[in-house]
Amino acid sequence: MPLQNSDSQTKELKEKLAEETLKAEEREARLLADRTNNEYLNLSILSPQTQALELITEDEARSAFCAPFILKQKVLSFACKDPELAATKIVMEKLKAQGYQLKIYVVSLESLKYVWQDYGLIAARHKKEITGKIDVELQQLTDVQKEIKSIRQVREQISSFDKPYASQILEIILAGALALDASDVHVEAEEGVGRLRYRIDGALQDIADLSLNYYRSILSRIKLLGGMKINIHSTAQDGRFTIKASEVTIEIRVSIIPSAYGETVVMRILNPKTIQLNLEDLGFREDDLTIIDEQIKRPNGIILNTGPTGSGKTTTLYAFLRKVYDPEMKIITVEDPIEYHLDGITQTQVNAGKNYTFANGLRSILRQDPDVILIGEIRDNETAEIAMHAALTGHLVFSTLHTNEAAGTIPRLLDMAVQPAILAPALNLAIAQRLVRKLCVSCRKKVKLITEEAENARKMVSRLPNRVKKPELGQAIEVFEAGPGCDECNGTGYKGRIAVLELLVVDQEIQQIINQPRLPTIFQLKEAAVKKGMVTMEEDALLKILAGLISVDEAEAVLGKII
Repeated sequence: MPLQNSDSQTKELKEKLAEETLKAEEREARLLADRTNNEYLNLSILSPQTQALELITEDEARSAFCAPFILKQKVLSFACKDPELAATKIVMEKLKAQGYQLKIYVVSLESLKYVWQDYGLIAARHKKEITGKIDVELQQLTDVQKEIKSIRQVREQISSFDKPYASQILEIILAGALALDASDVHVEAEEGVGRLRYRIDGALQDIADLSLNYYRSILSRIKLLGGMKINIHSTAQDGRFTIKASEVTIEIRVSIIPSAYGETVVMRILNPKTIQLNLEDLGFREDDLTIIDEQIKRPNGIILNTGPTGSGKTTTLYAFLRKVYDPEMKIITVEDPIEYHLDGITQTQVNAGKNYTFANGLRSILRQDPDVILIGEIRDNETAEIAMHAALTGHLVFSTLHTNEAAGTIPRLLDMAVQPAILAPALNLAIAQRLVRKLCVSCRKKVKLITEEAENARKMVSRLPNRVKKPELGQAIEVFEAGPGCDECNGTGYKGRIAVLELLVVDQEIQQIINQPRLPTIFQLKEAAVKKGMVTMEEDALLKILAGLISVDEAEAVLGKII
C-alpha cells in the first residue's frame, strides 16, 4: 500500500509539473506576441484546414516552427513560434510571393505540435488517392483487436496510449468496438472532456473520458476519413469511410452534430458478420421457420417486417434474401442507405437530389425484370401502391413498415390509402419483432417465479397452438435472471441479442376481414390471427424466458407486462 501511494503521488506530481510547463509555454507565447505586435493564439481550440496546411510541406513547417492553418480567399492565417526566426521568415516570404496575405499569430510549440500531427493524416490520404476506401492503420487496429477481450482492456489501452500523433488513438477506439461487437461508437463533447461510449447489445456502455486534446484530434481525423469539412463546427455533417482488412470490409457511417460543448460524433459500425446469421440464430422457432419456408417459396406476394428503428428488421430481410437467392434469379433492392453489400444481388440507394426515391426507384426496378425485390421502407401511398401491384404481378416483395405489432400492418396500409381489394391478395405475411438482450450463460442466476407469475405463465403456455413445442412446467417454475456480470459479458450480465417475434399469415379469413365494408381494427385482426394459431410476441418472449435465453425483466422492458 505505501508503494502504491508513492506511485500515485509521483504520477500526480508529474501531471502537475507538465501542466505548469504548458502554462509557462503559453505565457511566453503571449509575451512574444505583444513584443512583436502580433496576435497570440492557442491552436488546440481550432481544427486546421487541409488546404491551408498543404501550402507548405511538413518538413518546412517543422524546421521553421510554423504552420498555415486557415485560408479564406487569399488571406492566410499563419502560426509561428517566433516570427523573427530566419527559417520562419523564408517560409513567410515564399507564401507572400504566391500572392497570400498573411495574418500572423504567435503560438506555443505545443500548439504547433497539435497542428503538425494532421500532416500525417494528409499524407496517408493522398497516398490512398482518395478512392472512397480510406484505410485506418490496419496493422495497429488488428494488433489491438487481438489483445482486447473486455471493456476494461479498452480502457487500459486508451490510458496507456503514447503514440506521437494523438489522433492515432482512433485505431484503439475502433479496434475495441470491433472486438466487443459494438454497433455504434459515441464520442460526445462535454464540459472540459470528451466522453467515449460504445453501444453493445443495444445499451450504451461508458468506456473512457478523453482529454480535450484527444477529443479534438479524433474529431479532426474522423472528419478527414469521412470526407467532411474540418473547419465546419456549427452544422450537422454526415460521412462514411471504410476499414478494408484482408478478410472483410467494414463500413463506418458517421454522423456529427453541434452540441453545447463542441461536436458529438456517432459512428455506426456496419460489420458484414452481423448479417451472416441464419434465421435460427435470429430467434425464429422451428414452427416459425416452417411458416417462413412456405411464404418465401411463393412466386409472388409481399412480406412485411414491422417494428421500431433498431429492432433488426433489415437483418431479418437480408436473411430472407440469402435464403431465396439463386443464381438463376434476379434480385434487386432499393435502400436508404445501403448498409451491407450482398453478393449476387443488385442494390440501389435512394438519392433525393437525383429524384431517385423509393417510389421512383421501385418503378425503375420493375423495368429490370426482377424476380425478388427488397424495398428498404414503405413510407407513403405511392410506394405502397407500386409495391402492392408488383406483388400482384409475379414478384416476391420484401419491405419494412413502422407499426407496433403485426396486426397493425393492415390498418397502417389502409391509412396510406391502399385499396383493400389490392391489399388483401397482395399481402402474404406480416412479421413484428423486437430485440431483447440475451442472458450471459456464464453468470446467469436461476430464480423461481412467484405464484402469480407462475400461474400466468401456465395459462399462456396452455393457450399456445399445437404446432408449438411447449415446455414442460413443474410445480415450481424456474427461470433465469441476469447475474452479477463476468469477463465474458463485460460485467453487464448480458451477451448478444435475440428477436422476439410474431407472424401473421394472411389467409382467406384475414382477407375477408380486410375486404369488409368497415375498416378492420387491430384488435379484430389480432383476435382472428390468434384463433388461427398466431403466437404473439409476448408468448414468444415467454417461451424464450422459459428456455433460459432471456430474463423476465429484459423482456418486459421491451414489450411491457408479460406475466
